[in-house]
Amino acid sequence: MLLVDDDRLILSTLASGLRHAGYRVSTAESAQDAEALLANGDRPDLAILDLQMPQVDGLALADRLRDFEHVAFVMFSAYSDAASVDKAVSLGALSYLVKPMGVAQMVPALEAALLRARELHSLHGMTAQLQNALVVERGVSLAVGITMVQYRLSRQAAFDVLRTAARTQRRKLADVAHAVLQAHEALTSG
Repeated sequence: MLLVDDDRLILSTLASGLRHAGYRVSTAESAQDAEALLANGDRPDLAILDLQMPQVDGLALADRLRDFEHVAFVMFSAYSDAASVDKAVSLGALSYLVKPMGVAQMVPALEAALLRARELHSLHGMTAQLQNALVVERGVSLAVGITMVQYRLSRQAAFDVLRTAARTQRRKLADVAHAVLQAHEALTSG
């Protein structure tokens, strides 16, 4: 967990309490310090961000967290106005906690946010896999089309030719399709 607050007393008190509750906690006194930790490879399961900080506020930091593999976050602020809450939610806040709040009151909200963060991380992974599958499928479809035209075959027959080539060469169908696309591009661009 990454705790970001410019108030040193709040930072040390919360960090100590969260560690006592069983969490691994990194701390930062500013958005710049938090970004430096993240740039050095620290990937917390959850960031707890103070809203009002000098230079770069918690909302701006929340927006920048997208650059660090979608680090999930909750806002922790003395401000509970609708505009602040709406902005935090629009940036992806999993929760908005209002100061003062003790660790015992924070833990249930943090556990819920951690669960949601894990679900979101899993969804991001599945999205990436699906996007990759679509790219592969598109490549295979294009290779099937090229094979259909080149050899005057039906779609199924062209697919069977590619699948047989993949099996014979002990390669993935996507790799054979990629080779067909590269060969076709080389022939048509020259």
